[in-house]
This record gives sequence, C-alpha cells and structure tokens, in this order.
Amino acid sequence: MAQPKHLKTSPSRRRFMQQSAILGAGVWTGTQVTSRLSGQESALNALSAACVGIGGKGSSDCSHIGEQGVRIAGLCDVDQGNLTKKGREFPDAAKFDDFREMLDQLGDKVDIVTVSTPDHTHAAAAVRAMRMKKNVYCQKPLTWSIGEARLMRETAAETGVVTQMGNQGTSENGLREAVEVIRSGAIGDVTEVHVWTNRPVWPQGLGRPAGEDPIPEGLNWEAWIGPAPMRPFKKGAYHSFNWRGWTDFGTGALGDMACHTTNMPVMALELWDPVAVTAVKNPGIFEGETFPGSSTLQFEFPQRGKLAPTKFMWYDGGNLPDEALISQLPESFQKRVKAQRDGDGKGRKTSGAVLVGTKGIMFSPDDYGAKFYLLPEENFVDYKKPEPVLPRIPFNGGGDQRHKWEFVSTCKGEYEPGTMSNFDYAGRLTETILVGNLAMRAGEGQRIEWDAKSMTSPNVAAVNEFVNREYRGDWKL
Repeated sequence: MAQPKHLKTSPSRRRFMQQSAILGAGVWTGTQVTSRLSGQESALNALSAACVGIGGKGSSDCSHIGEQGVRIAGLCDVDQGNLTKKGREFPDAAKFDDFREMLDQLGDKVDIVTVSTPDHTHAAAAVRAMRMKKNVYCQKPLTWSIGEARLMRETAAETGVVTQMGNQGTSENGLREAVEVIRSGAIGDVTEVHVWTNRPVWPQGLGRPAGEDPIPEGLNWEAWIGPAPMRPFKKGAYHSFNWRGWTDFGTGALGDMACHTTNMPVMALELWDPVAVTAVKNPGIFEGETFPGSSTLQFEFPQRGKLAPTKFMWYDGGNLPDEALISQLPESFQKRVKAQRDGDGKGRKTSGAVLVGTKGIMFSPDDYGAKFYLLPEENFVDYKKPEPVLPRIPFNGGGDQRHKWEFVSTCKGEYEPGTMSNFDYAGRLTETILVGNLAMRAGEGQRIEWDAKSMTSPNVAAVNEFVNREYRGDWKL
C-alpha cells in the first residue's frame, strides 16, 4: 500500500527510516533526532513539560527532567497526595488528576510529556501526546500490549517527535561497550542467551480479592483504572505498587525487568521478532488474574543476516539456569547462587545475563548490562576492546540522569546522535518481550509460533486475543 504523501515528503520521517535501517544493520548513528522546529524554539525559550504519573519512579522522572532546565508546567496524578508532595517542588505547575484534561488544557504550552504510570495507561497517554506533536519520555515497558507497542513505534515515526523509553541502562557506557564487544565477535557466534531476575517482588499467582473497600479521598479510581476493565477498589491489592502482577494492569516480572536485563543482548544480537516462544515451566495465569509466581521461557530466533540462530532463555521467580552454566561464572557469583539454591533465609535472589558464544561467554551481573566479564578469564588475558562505534554521553551523573540528559538534549536539538532507546528500538524490544507473556497464557510446554509481521500466532489462535485490548468506555487511542 502506498504511503500517504505527507509521510513520503517529511524530512523527519525519512531521517527516522534511514537511521532505523542503520540500527537494524548493527551500526548506531542515532535515531529520531528532534525536529528543526523544536531545536529553533529551544534556542529562544526553555522547553516546558507536563508530567503524567509523579509518584514512585515518576517522581524522579519529573525531577530529572526539571534538572535539565525544562520548566515543569503541569503535574498529573490520580493520587492527590502525590500532587501535593510534588507541587511543593514545582509550585508553579498546574495540577490535574486526569492526563486527558491536562493535555487538553496545556497542549499548546508544553513541548515534552513524561509518562510514568502503571503499564496499562502508557499507550493511552503517550500516543495522545505524540499526536499533539509532543516529545515523549515513557517508562518501561513501553506498553501493556504488543499491539500498543507497534502503534507507539508507528506513531513516533509518523510524527517525527523525540522519544525515549525509561530503560536507563541504555545510557551507560558499559552497556554500549558490551554491545560493541559482542558485535566485534569477541566470543564468536552467540547461540544461547540466558537471563534471570530476582523479580517478582510483589504478589503473583493469586486470585482477585473478594469484596471492596471505600475509595480513599483524593484518589481518582476511574482514571487509575483507565482503559482496563473496571473493578472495585481493594486496599493494598492494586494501587499503588502491587499492580505489576495483575494481568489487567501490569506485565509481570518479564515486563518489569526484561527491558533492562535483556537490553544489552537484544541490542547486540538484534533479538527481536522471535519465531516461537515456549513456557518451559509455567504454572499459568492464575484464574485469569495474575501472572504465575515463577516461570521459565524459551524464545527462538532464526538466522538474522550473519547472526546465528539463537535460543534465549528467561527465568523469574527464583528459577535459574542449570548448574553446568552457573559453574562457568565467577566463583563469588557462584557462591551467591548456591546460597539462593540452598535457601539461606535471606531471600536474596540473584539476577544475571549470560551470552554463550563459540569462543567464550559474556556474563553481566548488572540488571542494566553496564558491567560484564569475558570468560573463561584465561582466554581473554590479552584481549583488546574494539574501537568505540556507539556514542558516549558527555554528561556526568547517575544512569537515570544521563538518560534524561540524552533525551532533553535531543529535544533541544543540541545532541546530534539522538536518543538510543527511542520508540523505534524500544517498541521492537517491548514487542519481543511481551510475546513471552502470550506463552504464559498457554499450557506448559506449548510451543507458540509467532508471526511478528501480522502480530499473530498461526498455531495457537487462543492467545491472539491478548495482542490488543478493547479500551473501556471513552478511553481510547
């Protein structure tokens, strides 16, 4: 089908497509560079932002944007307590408890929108903002559903706005160096990737609580539920932290952490669009309400250009790779795993990522891929790292602050490489991850074939209804 004429002739869209193709080829030059208009305006006026979700992680997202010289013009949160607290930091900001009202009222007064809400409202807020030509910073995972991730990616391309997902490890020099090392062939052809996490640290594997409690004064429960099916308020069950385990609102341990922990291998090996996923260990979605307390998934990736077919294993809830793999890791880390297996009572589950190649392995004990080991050590005594090909961020600060610097500087038109975790990359990463949650809806051992182009499973049709969702009431994309 022919593209609309305005998409064919848009310089920002052409730049986006060209640079996205370069990223797919394994070379980074930056994508989704800010429009010329945004850059010109920022030279005369400080950028302004409206922040959606300002409790928890949203509090630091808002503050870090402000630290970069952005004027915080609007604050939105369903909880009046969060608005009151953040309002002390930004007393001149207008306050709202529904992002739709905030965007309608402040639409022509802001350049940036941050979205730091539970997963199920990411797309509703971010797509609305992008269509208003606002630059968008959105927390991970990018979306609640696969279909929303595709739409976010397409909308970013169509509008040409600057975008960034909040997987801050992307802005760590160590992660970018690890990607270069893998791409250089240091450990040979990578055929296996194993990633495990200490999540969940919230309740999963349980059914919906009976009854309901009075909605607290100052909580907009209607707006918190948003596009999801309405349900009664129950104290401590969903708001403000335990929502991650509920299928209507969160994406479980996989959605919470995989945008961090798989980021480095996904980027290095172009691990998107799996052809199949199997839930190797799968207690299943409990009563259709919550993700299982633990799971082990196997993703299958075919030959990708010169990259070998790759098996990717994901473990959560205390599940671990087998001892044969763990025994190849540093001794200090093996002791931590042994303590976990032995149940030492401290409850300290480990996290890690291992890439298995034909010449060695790379191990990262860091959730953000910023630290890594090449093993066995004796094989890499004289190893020289490749020359950098990915940009390094010229800003000193914590990883989260560096991530915001990259985003804001790109919005200002002052950082030519652009944001690395833009929605083109982040959308593909999120799509890949969320296919794993489809596997949890099938039986243990059920291999789900996946056609990424059509976003459907050709052999297990029952999971296709979870690729998208019907939005409730007047909540819409």
